[in-house]
Amino acid sequence: MKHFLIIAHKAHTADDFSLNDLPGSAGRMDILCRCVNSALFLSHDLRRDVQVHLLLLGEPDPGRLIKFDGETVRYLNPDERSSGSLIKKALDKDSSDFEVRSTPGVTVRDANLSSILSEFKSRGCSLYYLLEDGKEIREETLPKGDMVFILGDHNGVTEEEEAQIEKAGAIKLNIGPISLHSDHCITILHNELDRREKEY
Repeated sequence: MKHFLIIAHKAHTADDFSLNDLPGSAGRMDILCRCVNSALFLSHDLRRDVQVHLLLLGEPDPGRLIKFDGETVRYLNPDERSSGSLIKKALDKDSSDFEVRSTPGVTVRDANLSSILSEFKSRGCSLYYLLEDGKEIREETLPKGDMVFILGDHNGVTEEEEAQIEKAGAIKLNIGPISLHSDHCITILHNELDRREKEY
């Protein structure tokens, strides 16, 4: 299984935003919608071995985690409004430390970065943090087991978050010499992993 964890510092944690203004009224929710689409969609199909984890840290209730599961997700179309609508429905649910299903394949719960990283580690996942000064991905041997790729939003990650990621043992990876949008990074990662899987 491939996991993508996107840390979104401004994304609203309530359903009080307009689907017609995802960048403004929702705190750059458009970035998360593009990440969901890049992570899950193929031509005429979905990647069933992918989960997308969106950590929303904006107001009014920071620390809500929305998960999209490629195996079971339904009602998702390849446009920002569609994924935005599913996020909005998830945020309408009362959440706790336990996952609550909002629509098929989409769940929401309360979480913070430290607890999420600990959960991934306890499940034996390999953690990778995408960074320009990380190890060159094409020179790195990646495992065949579950992998988690951690990305920031348009503001990157904070020093505190980076310290938590390093403490969790994440390997810093770079997929190119210049800074890219998070959804573009996901597309490039998929391409690299697809090529490796074909070689196996």
